[in-house]
Amino acid sequence: MPTFITIGYGDQAGYDRTDPAVRDAAHAHDERLRAAGVRMGVAGPPAQVRNHDGAGTEVRDGAFLTSALPIGGFAVIEAASMEEAIEMVSGTPCAVAHGVVEVWPLGDTP
Repeated sequence: MPTFITIGYGDQAGYDRTDPAVRDAAHAHDERLRAAGVRMGVAGPPAQVRNHDGAGTEVRDGAFLTSALPIGGFAVIEAASMEEAIEMVSGTPCAVAHGVVEVWPLGDTP
């Protein structure tokens, strides 16, 4: 079955302005996904790793990419199609609380 990486973006302000019943339903949705085997978690502080030309590893704290909303978390899901993956994440907290979820198909490395 195809694998997808999801990245959830959202901030506290969007979460706070979402109806508490909608937030509770979204958290329950996440628990159902976890019970079905989806690996998900809250994003911690990132590190940038470079090893240009194999000449030595350089590590910097912080994200390389920037966005209007902070990254809230990640998930690894299996779904039959992109459409099914989208349906799976459409009820998560980042999707319903004024954030966004990216869904990335994960292919094999050549």
